Amino acid sequence: MGTLVYDSGVAAELDDRTLAHLQVIIVNKLRRQESFPFTWNDERRSMTVWLSPNTPIAFVYHGNRPPRLNRAWLEDLALMANSVGGLVVVPEPSDDALRAEAPEVLPADRTGTGSPR
Repeated sequence: MGTLVYDSGVAAELDDRTLAHLQVIIVNKLRRQESFPFTWNDERRSMTVWLSPNTPIAFVYHGNRPPRLNRAWLEDLALMANSVGGLVVVPEPSDDALRAEAPEVLPADRTGTGSPR
């Protein structure tokens, strides 16, 4: 479990994989000088903080190996971050959902090239 620590001492306990994906989205928005709300839920409560470039934030990881990033999940999180409601943690797309979105490639024809369906 990692922790996102916000200036006021508020901390979001998140697994390292989720935290790594959120870090990419949050850092990109703050680098562009964009402020936005971030909402997360745990067993006890729902919490929203206003993130701005002037507010200190820390990403603290439990493990020492960065997880592999899922591009589809980053895109989903970026859409949320750019919406009126702000950044909300949405579930990571499953492998089945990713395969359904990817074009199927037919076996290579005689020229050695495949063609998407």
